[in-house]
Amino acid sequence: MSVTMRKGTLEKALAINLDPLRYGTIAEIGAGQEIANWFFRAGGAAGTIAKTMSAYDMTFSDEIYGKSRRYVSVERLKQMLHHEYAILEQRLAGQRGEQTTFFALADTVRARGFRDVDSSGCQGWMGVRFQPEPKGEVQQIVLHVRLLDDTNAEQAAALGILGVNLLTAAFYHRESPVEMMRVLMEGLDRRRVEIDMFQVEGSVFRAEEFQDRVCALSLVEQGLADAALFGPDGAIHQAADIFYGKSVLLKRGSFDPVTRLHMDMLARGSAAFREDFGDEASASLEVMELTMNNLLTCEGAVNKVDFLARADVLQALGKYVLVSKYARFFRLSEFVTRHTRKPVGIVLGVPLLEELFQEKWYEEVPGGLLESFGRMLRNGLRLYVYPMQCQETGAIITAQTARIPVQQRKLLEYLIEIGQVRAIAEGDAELMKFSSYDVREMWRHHDARWKKLVPKEVLRHERWTNF
Repeated sequence: MSVTMRKGTLEKALAINLDPLRYGTIAEIGAGQEIANWFFRAGGAAGTIAKTMSAYDMTFSDEIYGKSRRYVSVERLKQMLHHEYAILEQRLAGQRGEQTTFFALADTVRARGFRDVDSSGCQGWMGVRFQPEPKGEVQQIVLHVRLLDDTNAEQAAALGILGVNLLTAAFYHRESPVEMMRVLMEGLDRRRVEIDMFQVEGSVFRAEEFQDRVCALSLVEQGLADAALFGPDGAIHQAADIFYGKSVLLKRGSFDPVTRLHMDMLARGSAAFREDFGDEASASLEVMELTMNNLLTCEGAVNKVDFLARADVLQALGKYVLVSKYARFFRLSEFVTRHTRKPVGIVLGVPLLEELFQEKWYEEVPGGLLESFGRMLRNGLRLYVYPMQCQETGAIITAQTARIPVQQRKLLEYLIEIGQVRAIAEGDAELMKFSSYDVREMWRHHDARWKKLVPKEVLRHERWTNF
């Protein structure tokens, strides 16, 4: 049964209720039974719903699903999905397994409470286990969601719409992750919901575009999420979990390719970071950050194959990779400092520092350049500036001697004085002669010098060797 033309949430719920193949359980914790409510309101729910439930009390929840370190977590969600789906098969497979595709839909969320001053902590997990055909192999989809509405009632309503959309996408729109993401957001918008994790398992999701990293990148590309974080092992992570309680040092760049200069900048920046903050920075996370603009082709599309190649190398170097839509530094600063109260630093070169002091980049910000710097640095974030060599004169340019407009010079001097702009005293004189662009041009023109300017991990990757 196609529901392609059915756009209303109630109509989608009715279409699923009238589909004789679908039968399952809905378990919801944290915002009422808003998903199940749509199916009961639509009519015909007896043909779809085997059971609905909520278990708010921790003791009851533990007795049903087993103990969990955290109740609003992916671990708890997977416990719920596994338990509810196993009961369906155990009790109903014999009598209706030949003609039914079973499903278990679950969520565990932290919606806004009456003591909350804002919605910053409102988030949760939602997922579905289902069969694509009777007696078929079990598939699974897991989402992490941030709820952005101002009231509990609005957040619960958004969650209900998302749950119906998730079932609709799982049953009828599995052709691509982009199409599934489109369906997920029908009846919603980014002012209400952010979906910052989308993971799938199962035989119907074997296409390359369903790979975890590609799905995470698609979330950012489609505007469903602001950023995606990848670990050194290639796994997708929640920034809130990884950054929490840790100091973070970021290096922004295109990394096309990763060069020894990038690594030297990070190493020297890290040394200065530890010198400034001591034990607090001793086990800091080193994160390589790319903006979506750095992944666009000439046609304006995101080159996912190219992104995976860059991510492979950075992860092989043991780094976290953050892909964000934050073209402005203060947006990146706000994102990171939202998740940790420990020191945060950004390593950059003199050319980028000079760009930061250009008023033209802040015309859309009400307070212009001053507001942008205030928002970027208000949580104590520091900029670590790596020197550069002037190609015309050979002179070394530092943070102190950067070419800053006269009207901004006093601001730079003040930021250096209070330590929020920190000059890295020395750089590698040989490496700083060549930018990432220079190295890429050498590679394209088969100039063997490029091989001495990149880490060995680049030379091992087929993206750079099969040219």
